[in-house]
Amino acid sequence: MKEEPVLTIEDFENVSTNKELLTIIKEKGVSITKVQVKLDYEEELRKLQIELVKLQQWIAKNKKRVAVIFEGRDAAGKGGSIRRFMEHMNPRSTRLVALNKPTEVEKGQWYFQRYIKELPNPGEIVFFDRSWYNRAVVEPVMGFCNDDQYQNFLVQVPEFEHMLYEDGVVVIKFWLSISKDEQLRRFNSRNNNPLKRWKFSPVDKRGQELWDRYSHYKNEMFSKTHTAYSPWIVVKTNNKKEARVECMRHVLSQFDYDGKEEAQTILTPDPNIVMRYYRSVKHLD
Repeated sequence: MKEEPVLTIEDFENVSTNKELLTIIKEKGVSITKVQVKLDYEEELRKLQIELVKLQQWIAKNKKRVAVIFEGRDAAGKGGSIRRFMEHMNPRSTRLVALNKPTEVEKGQWYFQRYIKELPNPGEIVFFDRSWYNRAVVEPVMGFCNDDQYQNFLVQVPEFEHMLYEDGVVVIKFWLSISKDEQLRRFNSRNNNPLKRWKFSPVDKRGQELWDRYSHYKNEMFSKTHTAYSPWIVVKTNNKKEARVECMRHVLSQFDYDGKEEAQTILTPDPNIVMRYYRSVKHLD
């Protein structure tokens, strides 16, 4: 029986860089497919994050206002994607917005009011981990708003976003699309990890039970709020790492920032993973 090739302690002691280690691994014929995939992802992520730093500097220099919205079902990867976006950005000109449920005072205000004060200032990029689109899907599914409030929202949101567009605010809207089986797998993983258990809530649990109801309101949202000036960008996210880098590519592709031509990687997103919603015949969710 042929023995599997192995790495020895001496092999590790005789190298000082990942490149030297990979050379030995290749010479010995050791299979590291999964490790190589992770290494390739980390290298691609690093190159894209370099471009994001350049983009942020250009946004600050030119006083642009950019809002990037991440929407999607629970466990679709919104928070993880945003963390990778912001990891190396200057915190002075970038913000994360993840609002709690509205207070009693906010419930009596115009629905968009609490989001308006979170919009980007000149030279700033803001990431929304959920947004005003709570009223498009989560609230009607869970009974947190009535039908009049829901219908008023659908009428008002295109006008609201058109005003932002006319005033020069760049709004990028991502819908992270996840399959039902993958969502359940991630829910179970969260429950089994004490560091992630806090992410799981009763609302999350009902996401599986009310899957079809979520789908209905999601499709209504697309049909009423996808516009030429504020389109929905659907991202397939069953593969989280793949989705993260493709979201970055899409954002970078929207701007002609300084130094873009010097990028060490592709800045055009994969159209099989990132697409305007109507270009996908069937979404994962």
